[in-house]
Amino acid sequence: MDMLSQKQKIIAIIGIVIIVIIIIYYYIVSTRNMYEYEQNEIVETTEEDTETEEKAKIIVHITGAVKNNGIVEVEEDSRINDVIEAAGGITEEADISQVNLAYIIKDGQKIYIPSKNDQENIEDLEIISENAGIKIIEAENTTQSNGIVNINTATKEELQKLPGIGESTANKIITYRNENGKFKSIEDIKNISGIGDAKFETIKNYIKV
Repeated sequence: MDMLSQKQKIIAIIGIVIIVIIIIYYYIVSTRNMYEYEQNEIVETTEEDTETEEKAKIIVHITGAVKNNGIVEVEEDSRINDVIEAAGGITEEADISQVNLAYIIKDGQKIYIPSKNDQENIEDLEIISENAGIKIIEAENTTQSNGIVNINTATKEELQKLPGIGESTANKIITYRNENGKFKSIEDIKNISGIGDAKFETIKNYIKV
């Protein structure tokens, strides 16, 4: 009986050890899975925050001593240097000795980069700022005194003054304008996602092209 009792004790101890090992194994596995889950949550949250923080786009017109004159799209709060880069950089004739490359530009502005032999006469144009060391020209008025908004030239802020037009829709209008050119009629604004017949009826008396 003593031999049998001894064997039973050994079997019981082995059984307990196996159970403890199984418990430890599942604890380690569950802890690792929880850690991986938390890490994935952190990565996904970071990616969502990055997308949320993406800045809106603005449209400016740059001319003068740059490689590609014309309309460029840059991020909101961009600087003169960013616009120049978007236009392919300056030409060999450019004179940026007095240009403030850190000057923050706004949507709808026209920027003229001077050249070393500049004979361009823009004194008759309406200058809104010379703080950048260059000529920044006011775009044509987008909002008249009667509250009518020109949807071909309006800034994001001006578009948001229209009834029912929020920041997201205003950005869509600017993006559409940049990719497809000017609206030919006010009805063309219905090409924008989110502007259907009902919303058009609400804003049609406040817009023009």
